[in-house]
Amino acid sequence: MLKTALLCTALCAAAAAAPPQAHIRNAAIAATFYLPDATNGYYRATRFDWSGQISSLKTKNHQYFGQWFERYDPKLHDAIMGPVEEFRTGDAALGYAEAAPGGEFVRIGVGVLRKPQEKSFQTFSTYEIVDPGKWSVKQGKDWIEFTHDLKSPNGYAYRYTKKIRLVKNKPEMVIEHRLKNTGTKRIETSQYNHNFLVIDGQSTGPDASVKFPFDLKPLREFRGGLAENRGNEIVFLKELQKGQSTIAEFQGFGPSAADYDIRVEHRKAGAGVRIRGDVPLSKIVFWCIRTTFCPEPYVNLAADPGRETKWAYTYEFYDLPAGSR
Repeated sequence: MLKTALLCTALCAAAAAAPPQAHIRNAAIAATFYLPDATNGYYRATRFDWSGQISSLKTKNHQYFGQWFERYDPKLHDAIMGPVEEFRTGDAALGYAEAAPGGEFVRIGVGVLRKPQEKSFQTFSTYEIVDPGKWSVKQGKDWIEFTHDLKSPNGYAYRYTKKIRLVKNKPEMVIEHRLKNTGTKRIETSQYNHNFLVIDGQSTGPDASVKFPFDLKPLREFRGGLAENRGNEIVFLKELQKGQSTIAEFQGFGPSAADYDIRVEHRKAGAGVRIRGDVPLSKIVFWCIRTTFCPEPYVNLAADPGRETKWAYTYEFYDLPAGSR
């Protein structure tokens, strides 16, 4: 009886510690999500929005997201998968500049954080979470919706909703956002999607390419001879090896949302994805290592007290024609 009780206790403890997940599907896509959870969530760091992290997205012939990093720790800033998003105010976070050391600031989609004694904001640090806010999740067969309610003592408060739905009978996914300012201070922020693409586990190299509807004008150029921009395209000059990475930043886009239209393809995998936004771009960063390549499109957002802002991204997954592989 004692052994049985101990085994039951161990199994129950293991089950309680498992990161909560959810699954949605339509006729063309099956996707698995890790859910926000301050105690057992797969991701509990303070850089990225906790909602909408996709550990697997499969179409009939391809896998588009998965683990791209070697070391996992739930408090590690980038131990996260999928089309994940980060909110930034200036070079920091909402309320960071006005908070004194020991005071509090906000990361949208994460919570109220403690500001330590430091010279400047540390993007890759994991800060103390004072209040993770309240998360709620609703879902149907082909959609899932996350809502985050947060109120900070410094006047910032919001209701943030992210709904991810699969378009009926199509290999297409839409990420819809709503951010309502329920506080007393104006919210100004940028948001970008890191797009940790892992297409069929293929490595970053000459078989991969990224195309935009405008010619890229570098603000920060690629270094190391691994990649370069040619007109409206990013191409790779060699296959990246373990430990290699490269990054660049671009302008060239106009004031229309039509320029938020990015095609990422991998010829060896025979797969691509088209990513479109319904708001104008404010910045483009591109970063990659051997295991993932990531267009990072930024948008600017603002909401006065009592007002709401909305924006959406659409992902169309497709097979490349046989002759292009």
